[in-house]
Amino acid sequence: MSTNSNTANVVLTDNAEGMSYLNRLPRRVVMLYLPMAVFVFVLLFPFYWMAITAVKPNEQLTDYSNYSPFWVVGPTLDHIKYLFFETSYPGWMWNTILVAVCSTFLSLVASVFGAYAIERVRFTGSRSIGLVIFLAYLVPPSILFIPLAFIVFKLGIYDSRLALIFTYPTFLIPFCTWLLMGYFRSIPFELEESALVDGANRWQILTKIILPLAVPGLISAGISPSPCLGTSSSTP
Repeated sequence: MSTNSNTANVVLTDNAEGMSYLNRLPRRVVMLYLPMAVFVFVLLFPFYWMAITAVKPNEQLTDYSNYSPFWVVGPTLDHIKYLFFETSYPGWMWNTILVAVCSTFLSLVASVFGAYAIERVRFTGSRSIGLVIFLAYLVPPSILFIPLAFIVFKLGIYDSRLALIFTYPTFLIPFCTWLLMGYFRSIPFELEESALVDGANRWQILTKIILPLAVPGLISAGISPSPCLGTSSSTP
């Protein structure tokens, strides 16, 4: 009995001393503060560079012999004024935002229904359909350009925002569905069964139980890399 007690005391003492080597300031500086400072610098320096470049006068952008590249003397807002009021950038930005928001919304709606049906309804062949959706995500988008262009021409929406809004979900839905399937799979079935016993229908279960618990998955699917984020359509 005493041997077990001594062993437990040793284990507790060892665990308590796990970070004791950082008690000294030099070690904390080398092991914590210095790596953290390097990480923060590398992370934030591009944003700092973009900010000072945006407000630099033209002569300071290339004249590094008379001006420091890391600082700005006499900042100006002429570049920002030119960008927003003398170019078509606001229209391009609006097109990109509109296409991104609409295509993401359509993709999330379709993915929620698809992932819920595959993971929670448990119909025959649901696993095979889930695998097919994953394989569809692996198809290179370049292969779909010709058939998608043909459909767009047939629908008469060529050179419009609708063409992009209806095209991008074909790339996003397989990924979002596969992602949400994993989140829906982690939700206990007992919650859904209890709701069914209490008289809830499938729509109520989806909107009041599944979706609130799958908010992290919805956020991850909504901010996932999207082909439309790099779009700057010049469509009026």
